[in-house]
Amino acid sequence: MPTLRRLEYLIAISEHRNFHRAAKAAHVSQPTLSQQLRLLEDELGVVLIDRSLAGGELTPIGRDIYERARRIIGQVDDLKRAALVAQTGGEVGILRVGVSPTLGPYLLPEIVAELYSDTPGLKIHIREGIPDEQVGELTNGAIDLLLAPLPLRSAEMHTELLFEEPLRIVASVGHPLTKRRLLETADLANHGVLNLDSRHHLSRQLTIMCDALKMQLLQNYEGTSLDSLYQMAASGLGLAILPELYLKSSAGAVGGVRVLKVRGYEMSRQIALLWRKDAPYQDTCFQVAKRIRMRGSKLLRGRLSGVSAREAAREAD
Repeated sequence: MPTLRRLEYLIAISEHRNFHRAAKAAHVSQPTLSQQLRLLEDELGVVLIDRSLAGGELTPIGRDIYERARRIIGQVDDLKRAALVAQTGGEVGILRVGVSPTLGPYLLPEIVAELYSDTPGLKIHIREGIPDEQVGELTNGAIDLLLAPLPLRSAEMHTELLFEEPLRIVASVGHPLTKRRLLETADLANHGVLNLDSRHHLSRQLTIMCDALKMQLLQNYEGTSLDSLYQMAASGLGLAILPELYLKSSAGAVGGVRVLKVRGYEMSRQIALLWRKDAPYQDTCFQVAKRIRMRGSKLLRGRLSGVSAREAAREAD
């Protein structure tokens, strides 16, 4: 019968794809790791690792066993967490939160500080990643919560809708479109829009938005972050469509762009928190969701910090 420890070694070699790094992550020597993986293969009667390749690549059956191992380890972690919750009267310990890089850095810092202040026994570990990929990590137990834009589909997950975040069109302060106080959607036609890596939800949403508004999505200028989109827009390379929470953060207040006011334009994205339906720390999940909902709603009621003082005065008229 395979031991949990040997399954953890398989997970380590899959995630690090190198025997030396996997052994270091598992806190064992490389010979010990190799020996234990050989024993796991003997127990299962299959070859899990293709040793003819450089590094530590799994075989097709190895990848299947890895996915099953992750689920098993996740269930064992939940079992331990349930016991901890019972022993400590509700304190969870370390909560691993996956988050989209188009959201977390501009929303979570103060929320994490508030949660720690209210519940000193609760520690938050943040892991940025692509939401579609992190759904798998959530299913397998590698993370406990996932904060991301919708849609994300998983029958095993509870999806808690938090708030709706407007997406704002911005242009460099010298762009011709900024000369007019109020634009029509037709004024946006054929203007180029900067894009993100296509794996991001926001990228796919921008594709839909550009089709609807007859704008041109610039394929040769993909940004790696919201900061890069902001900076390229400020340089006049193209328009950018940015989340409002980003524009209200310190990162979005550096100047150089202006938010365009467009009649009839009301694009937004839904932000949700997901966790496994059978997680033993449901109360903590709802507590975190409440905090994020309150913080996000409060920020969205405030004024855009990325808007110039002149623009803010015009909006107030």
